[in-house]
Amino acid sequence: MPLVPADPTVVHPMPDQPRVVLLKPLVTSPLIEVGEFTYYDDPDDPTAFETRNVLYHYGPERLVIGKFCALGEGVRFIMNGANHRMDGPSTFPFPIMGGSWSEHFDLITGLPGRGDTVVGHDVWFGYRTTVMPGVRIGHGAIIASGSVVVDDVPDYGIAGGNPARLIRRRHGDADVDRLLALAWWDWPLQHITEHVRTIMSGGIDDLEEAAARMR
Repeated sequence: MPLVPADPTVVHPMPDQPRVVLLKPLVTSPLIEVGEFTYYDDPDDPTAFETRNVLYHYGPERLVIGKFCALGEGVRFIMNGANHRMDGPSTFPFPIMGGSWSEHFDLITGLPGRGDTVVGHDVWFGYRTTVMPGVRIGHGAIIASGSVVVDDVPDYGIAGGNPARLIRRRHGDADVDRLLALAWWDWPLQHITEHVRTIMSGGIDDLEEAAARMR
């Protein structure tokens, strides 16, 4: 019997678990890009991820999340629209309150931002992680539950805490280089399907052997 790949276009990959959704089929904003099979798990309307979990997203900065990422319940991405002036006596955004205050809107437009927020492939976010604007999280990283990520996380790094700090890396530099070169997340779906066990539980040598057999 031929092996059949999973379908990256369905919203609910587990029909009996409506709390789990694939994000790519749900995203509509041109400022958000999510790769195939990245999922979000939440018992309270996970289909509203774009509005409930990506906050203060007024642009132009983008949120980019790679393929095969796992987002636990309550993961939030804070975008640059949350920024306030800090160079004067008050941080309060008076112009958005209306009235004559709105004549001073130039005071809150064009505030410096940290650029796009970019998440690599195969990243695991624990329960109620918060990611601050402009952060870059590398491929294969793990973010511990409850963390507030304020700085970049390297490929295959494990970070945790508030503010999050690098705890350790999952592999040494040489093995990380090998994994990045293999980039299994870019393999054809059929080849991934044939080598799921190797991807999940094999060694890097096994993964290289699987890559060499790619048709």
